[in-house]
Amino acid sequence: MPLFPQKINNFVDLFCGGCNVGINVKAKNIIFNDNLNYLISLYQKFQNTETDNILNYIDKRISDLKLSLTNNDGYLTLRKQYNEHREPLDLFLLTAYSFNHQIRFNNKHEFNNPFGKERSSYNTRMKNNLINFLDNLHNKSVFFSCNNFDKFDFNFLSEDDFVYCDPPYLITTGTYNDGKRGFTGWNKEQEYKLLELLDFLDSKKVKFALSNVLTHKGKENTILKHWIEKNNYHVKHLEKNYSNSNYHTKNKKINATDEILVTNYKTATIQYSLFSEQ
Repeated sequence: MPLFPQKINNFVDLFCGGCNVGINVKAKNIIFNDNLNYLISLYQKFQNTETDNILNYIDKRISDLKLSLTNNDGYLTLRKQYNEHREPLDLFLLTAYSFNHQIRFNNKHEFNNPFGKERSSYNTRMKNNLINFLDNLHNKSVFFSCNNFDKFDFNFLSEDDFVYCDPPYLITTGTYNDGKRGFTGWNKEQEYKLLELLDFLDSKKVKFALSNVLTHKGKENTILKHWIEKNNYHVKHLEKNYSNSNYHTKNKKINATDEILVTNYKTATIQYSLFSEQ
């Protein structure tokens, strides 16, 4: 975030995911976009519901279903009820108790992530994070959009606006990459489309930043590399420690991940290190 522009009118988080970046950005308007309609429905429910009502609903559901670190049956009941009725707040509860807090659907759009036994739960820290998120959501000018990135309407943007992209990474593995779960996957065609879109934004003098990786476990994203070199975009290499999630990695140097931020504007010179918490 220190590398983002200081003055932003409209901030577009094109692959918003958990909204972790956009909710903390200082901008006149914040637009969150994601193609996962169930996630956007949850955010809209958050936005249109008072905080106390949300917290009371969560507490009641936990009590009624006896959700805990060990109650697999309660979790499966919640999952079944969500797939039948699609109550958005139940999706939040599912992620609280699901394995690694992940959101995963099958090709029928049924939530199918397993129970996070003795690992995942709705705890005090998650509750406080939720309250902080809701406070920002209720007090900032926030809008939600549910589109594939290439269907988003960028025509309203101008020089004082900013687009941030954190797409699926082409050379890493993710459940959202394969396109077999009822949503658009990520492949070379999608990669080229996004890069062409960023070139279009650059031609309109709209600032953008792209999070991605150049190398990962011996692989190189040559498409991204050649695009950066061709357009002479600016690159910041982010030193990030994924030791909690990369427990299978043995040779750290060979399997090093070069995570970068690509921008079409010159960023500040900042020495820093980012560390990821599980």
